[in-house]
Amino acid sequence: MHNDDNLELLEELKAQFTAEELNAALEQYKELMVKYSCAIREVRTKFEVLNEELQIKNKRNPIHSIYSRIKTIKSIRGKLTRKNLPFTLDNIQDEVSDVAGIRVVCPFVDDIYEIADMILKQDDIRLVNYKDYIRAPKSNGYRSYHMIIEIPVFFSEHKEYLKVEVQLRTIAMDFWASLEHEMRYKKDLTDEISQSISAQLLDCANTITEMDSKMQEIKNQIFPKYTEETMTTNHY
Repeated sequence: MHNDDNLELLEELKAQFTAEELNAALEQYKELMVKYSCAIREVRTKFEVLNEELQIKNKRNPIHSIYSRIKTIKSIRGKLTRKNLPFTLDNIQDEVSDVAGIRVVCPFVDDIYEIADMILKQDDIRLVNYKDYIRAPKSNGYRSYHMIIEIPVFFSEHKEYLKVEVQLRTIAMDFWASLEHEMRYKKDLTDEISQSISAQLLDCANTITEMDSKMQEIKNQIFPKYTEETMTTNHY
């Protein structure tokens, strides 16, 4: 926690707490982040197991890659500030649902829905909410399938349910999102250039959507077992 990005927050906390209270709060924060790291490992393992099973069963991997991250303290604080909430451990757990995040990248669109469906059928997973930005993309062209789930993590003396955000994308969606994210955070662009880039990125997103659809059609010819029915099934 002691880096340049967090010095301002640290100074604010010093003004609110005694040194002893602050040290205790920092230790509790570290413990909470460890819990979220454990939750990520639990969820990641579930996806890896499914990928290995389906490789044997269907002779192909529905998951191309898996990435994970813990939200930075600066980002957590920013989210709470936007909600006009104080920076407390209770607010982090109750109000910030994406502290722990996993991104699952799939080759094809129907892989996304199939994998999401399989995860949610597991009896220890609780679905908190979901947003389908594939069927209903954001205005900038962003496409992805988001789920907030809760998973039990077993510690030495208790079991605790923790929230994890899961994002599922195709390889093409992930490529677009990564570049869009990089350009969105460039601070030295004029409004004119920013608007031009946004228009070009939206055009690229539409092209990628068409490509995903065509690749899906080709895949269905090779693996006829998987059809549009997989993509339209919704158990939530």
